[in-house]
Amino acid sequence: MSDAYVRAGEIEVDPRLHEFVCREVLPGTGLDAATFWGGFATLVARFSPRNAALLQQRNALQARIDDWHRSRPGVPFDATAYRQFLLEIGYLVPDGGPFTITTTNVDAEIAEIAGPQLVVPVNNARYALNAANARWGSLYDALYGSDVIPETGETARGTRYNAKRGEEVVRFVRELLDRHFPLVAGSHREALAYRIGAQGLEVLLPQGPVALSAPDALAGFLGDRGSPTLVLLERHGLHLEIRVDRTHPIGAGDAAGVSDVILEAALTTIQDCEDAVAAVNATEKVQVYRNWLGLMRGTLEATLEKGARPITRRLAPDRHYRTLAGGELTLPGRSLMLVRNVGSHMMTDAVRLRGEPIPESFLDAAITTLIALHDLRPPQSGPGAPHAGPGAPDSSPGAPRNSRRGSIYIVKPKMHGPDEVRLADELFAAVEDLLGLPRLTVKIGVMDEERRTSVNLRECIRAVRERIVFINTGFLDRTGDEIHTSMQAGAVPPKGELRKARWLDAYERSNVAVGLACGLAGRAQIGKGMWAMPDRMAEMLATKGAQLRAGANTAWVPSPTAATLHALHYLEVDVPAVQAELARRPESYLAEMLEPALLSEPHLAPAAVEAELDLNAQSILGYVVRWIEFGIGCSKVPDTHNVALMEDRATLRISSQLLANWLRWGLCSAAQVRNALERMARVVDEQNAADPAYRPMSGNFDRSLAFKAACDLIFEGTVQPNGYTESILTARRRESIAANPGS
Repeated sequence: MSDAYVRAGEIEVDPRLHEFVCREVLPGTGLDAATFWGGFATLVARFSPRNAALLQQRNALQARIDDWHRSRPGVPFDATAYRQFLLEIGYLVPDGGPFTITTTNVDAEIAEIAGPQLVVPVNNARYALNAANARWGSLYDALYGSDVIPETGETARGTRYNAKRGEEVVRFVRELLDRHFPLVAGSHREALAYRIGAQGLEVLLPQGPVALSAPDALAGFLGDRGSPTLVLLERHGLHLEIRVDRTHPIGAGDAAGVSDVILEAALTTIQDCEDAVAAVNATEKVQVYRNWLGLMRGTLEATLEKGARPITRRLAPDRHYRTLAGGELTLPGRSLMLVRNVGSHMMTDAVRLRGEPIPESFLDAAITTLIALHDLRPPQSGPGAPHAGPGAPDSSPGAPRNSRRGSIYIVKPKMHGPDEVRLADELFAAVEDLLGLPRLTVKIGVMDEERRTSVNLRECIRAVRERIVFINTGFLDRTGDEIHTSMQAGAVPPKGELRKARWLDAYERSNVAVGLACGLAGRAQIGKGMWAMPDRMAEMLATKGAQLRAGANTAWVPSPTAATLHALHYLEVDVPAVQAELARRPESYLAEMLEPALLSEPHLAPAAVEAELDLNAQSILGYVVRWIEFGIGCSKVPDTHNVALMEDRATLRISSQLLANWLRWGLCSAAQVRNALERMARVVDEQNAADPAYRPMSGNFDRSLAFKAACDLIFEGTVQPNGYTESILTARRRESIAANPGS
């Protein structure tokens, strides 16, 4: 295949991308290549100048804010003057008054039911499938395999099945059933059998059969009424399966024959093209799109070795049950999938306009929506239909589908204020026109993760009030943006103290308050951010329920196990009732959100400085080395206390901006930072020593591209637009690919 770009109007398309779209995506959509690429060329030419102007506006506003802080050295922060200044320069926009969103055709998983949300890199097929299939998860497995059940003493996991640990799992689950599905008398712990009577579920106890306190909690069953193999219960819109199998190793030892309890867990999954993904050229971008295509067609597969045999994973089928009245009930077997596009500041040379890279967000909007047509439009057949081949949609009657309301869900990250949100709305409308979709088919999720969006959130929602389905507090990126926006105001505190900043709590509360005021309850998701410690499930179970009690109807989790355990919070908390109560007492948090989080003391003890340098240096290096060397966009990186943390570009932004800030304000020297990087590089090298493809950084500092990237992120941090990391990462990753083809 020629390496020459393929011309289409004013744009040039990388041949790898062009071939993928023409051969694999377009067949079955009813669109031909000339129509699609010609229309996309028009779209790119139309919106590129506006995108560039908005990015320049970001820089101009930041320069004005920097100058304002520089002009007040040593002057106490004046909240009133600062707010007036931000209004004058257009950073803050006037409040346009009350309104209610009018989004229609939204799937119940977003509009009506509260539940966990997974975020997963879509370029990893196995992860993408695991997340999509995490709609249902074994509670027995989640408890046994996590630290929710203590991992010491008699309940330690070990290499073989620990019956004592298993007993604790069963005890935990029976108590859960008693709490959320109580019996009119007695306890599920005493159950000898489950059966379906004329009036509903009957649980046989030593003293006789008893019914559920809330008979309507029975949603369905499988098997004979007298000895069902599965009992389906429902609470707060979520379902729970009690599986009965006396031949199963677990069921054989249970008085009632219960072999497992399955929870409906990850109602929605964000298939991520952005922070969890490293895709710096057309080849990597095509892989991102190809997996999304497989999900939308229902054909994606991933084969892995488990034990001595290969296992092929596919999208799970829907689940079917009998009802008490004699009918049938079908529930989705998969999460409802949203796709997160990249931010508007990212450029790609997979397509060029007049020889220059185009905004990657334009490409994502067009291609991910084009691919989603395979979910919305049935496969064509008959004379003149596209040839059925490797690129044709799966036409089998049971092919998995995504949206049952005919919508496409795109999450838009890192937008700065209403003007950028308005551009996204117009961009989606243009894509709908290009693809022949009815207006407002494409729905938008607005990430509330940049300060100019947070403080203008109502007006951002207004800009997309007909298509919005989601607002979510991306507190990690929001912290990175906070540091960069206030870079010239003063030194920021260490990471641990930053989490206690006044603005952060106000921001989380404001997101809910504004969302409720704009009518998102019952129509859209009001979400909260990620649990970043995937191995600390006991702590998550103890604390993450607070996000629901604060008014969120979804929150992010890092794994299917975490989704299953987080689902327990949604059984516990009646989120619509919480939102209704919060809506009756609206509050404004703007003043707190505008107050910079600055270090109270001008100096820190040397030991505290060194500890913070090590903490951030290890975080940066542990993530960056795998990004640059292997193209891995999301990693589990041990911190200096050996706690594994999920790291992505959002966490990288915090760490690099914090150290850049400390350099700016003299809390540390460049030499100290360099020493910390070299010291932590050795630690990271040891952590990766078992990987034969890993190239050590220590002893190779002047040649290691990963180490150079880490240095760039810190020492050039103050001049990176909004403190973003993508420009440096992409440049160094491309160097790595050129130097090590196939890496």
